[in-house]
Amino acid sequence: MVKDDNHKKLYTRLRFWEFPDKYVIEPIDGTSESYLAISRGDGSISSINELPSDPSPKCRTVYGVAGMLKLIAGAYLLVITERECVGSYLGHPIFKVTSLQIFPCNQSLSGSSIEQKRMETELSVLLSAVERTCGLYFSYDVNLTLSSQRLHKLDNDTKNLPLWRQADPRFLWNDYMLEVLIDSKVDRYLLPLVQGSYQNFRAEVGKDTVDVTLIARRCTRRTGTRMWRRGADSDGYVANFVETEQIVQSKGFTASFVQVRGSIPLLWEQIVDLTYKPKFQIVKSEDAARVVERHFLDLRKRYGSVLAVDLVNQHGGEGRLCEMYGNSMQNLISDDIRYVHFDFHRICGHIHFERLSLLYDQISDYLNGHRYFLLNPKGEKVEEQQGVVRTNCIDCLDRTNVTQSMIGRKMLEKQLQQMGTFGANDMLSAYPNFDASFKILWANHGDEISIQYSGTPALKGDFVRYGRRTIQGILNDGWNALARYYLNNFVDGTKQDAIDLLHGHYIVSVSRDMTSPFQTRGLDMVALPMMHKCLVFEITARFTLAAGTDFRHLLFAAIWAGVSLCIAAFVRANGRLFCNRPRLNKPGL
Repeated sequence: MVKDDNHKKLYTRLRFWEFPDKYVIEPIDGTSESYLAISRGDGSISSINELPSDPSPKCRTVYGVAGMLKLIAGAYLLVITERECVGSYLGHPIFKVTSLQIFPCNQSLSGSSIEQKRMETELSVLLSAVERTCGLYFSYDVNLTLSSQRLHKLDNDTKNLPLWRQADPRFLWNDYMLEVLIDSKVDRYLLPLVQGSYQNFRAEVGKDTVDVTLIARRCTRRTGTRMWRRGADSDGYVANFVETEQIVQSKGFTASFVQVRGSIPLLWEQIVDLTYKPKFQIVKSEDAARVVERHFLDLRKRYGSVLAVDLVNQHGGEGRLCEMYGNSMQNLISDDIRYVHFDFHRICGHIHFERLSLLYDQISDYLNGHRYFLLNPKGEKVEEQQGVVRTNCIDCLDRTNVTQSMIGRKMLEKQLQQMGTFGANDMLSAYPNFDASFKILWANHGDEISIQYSGTPALKGDFVRYGRRTIQGILNDGWNALARYYLNNFVDGTKQDAIDLLHGHYIVSVSRDMTSPFQTRGLDMVALPMMHKCLVFEITARFTLAAGTDFRHLLFAAIWAGVSLCIAAFVRANGRLFCNRPRLNKPGL
């Protein structure tokens, strides 16, 4: 049995050799009699029994193979070059990727046509964004894509499969990139990665130790950036869908509670156009009911009963989405599917988040009825979670994280009461150190999820972190809102292309029309320079006026002001054309 386990176990440390014609990956633990060789010409994979003879090859230690991406003529190998142990999941070490590096296998590109070379270069440039991907976690021993409850249900046959085969494809970040390597049957090298968040703390409650872990798993079905991935697709997969599992261990018990978040499951978009808040556009409204139904039937199949908590405004553009969402839910409402609308901004405003207790009063019966997963000290199942709360606002970041943290707090109190760590009426607020650590846990979780979708930490994070709004928190929200505006308009289009390439949402093939998707660039390349000139003209006009009041100065000031106004009007009227837009999967104009 030990031999079989070693045969399945992933390699945890590897030597990565760079030879002129190939890369060679050598397991350091010495359990393998052969090495993995990847051709630098075309990325083909083979097994060799000894290292090539070379006087001075480069060698480094790596910690896993994340996958391989094939473009037109070349292939690109993704390798984890640095890691950090951040904690454990059910007793198994969890690592965070701190450095991911791409090694090109494209020497055969020299024989390709000029157009192929140009397209290959343009596409490969996008891969630099891959090396900057944040929030990647992995384990060599346990399947991070599955919650504690799902792991407990696995049969022995499934547990004996390689980790990548046990994984839920929805949360397997490198699913597409592993395909090439899977075909080569090199299971011990294949490292499943999850993008999301991992947070953990330990606290003393009387004589007991409480260990709390928060794990988030991002779905890859409709992944992307904040403005370029909104709503749902025709199959019901939604943007920014994240499964969050809160695990608590105390007195030998293990309890788990799962929540999910995701964009409003309608076909809608919000195309950036240089305005601070672009208009919401509902696409194919006639398909709304069908898309909502597909989404919720899938959730019910995976999680049991579903409670949808909708936090969006009832007025303005959000109101239109809210109305269509609520109407589409009417035919689905049953004992297994419920819908609750809670106008977060109207009820809580910007500072009275304690009024979320009104929402809890509406949903407490659901939470009490569908419970949570619980194992006793013998590892036996005592309870099972039979439903899930699905929370959304517009971005599913800020209001959503505040609300989910409130629900997580309530469930944690119940779990600790059942374990006997808390008294029957104890609350987290009675233990200040524990309470503070719990708030920080959820605030860090919200920040990490927000950075992956919007590029900035979450707004309203001060309430989650401290239990109240602060002046510094409000100022930070203003800064982060401006940063989101800049990223949405001038950065995220290219980032969206990189994500689509990485996850196989844009498949590169030589059979495609060889016209480069990048050759007809919009005005986004000159947007910032033009706005800069507009500002310069305005400043020049003001200084000219300040210099004197004779006719010549007034004339120059009028000309500069006119040029400034013309540029500003032109940019405003053609805002969409000036934004950094995706080029691979082109959104609507």
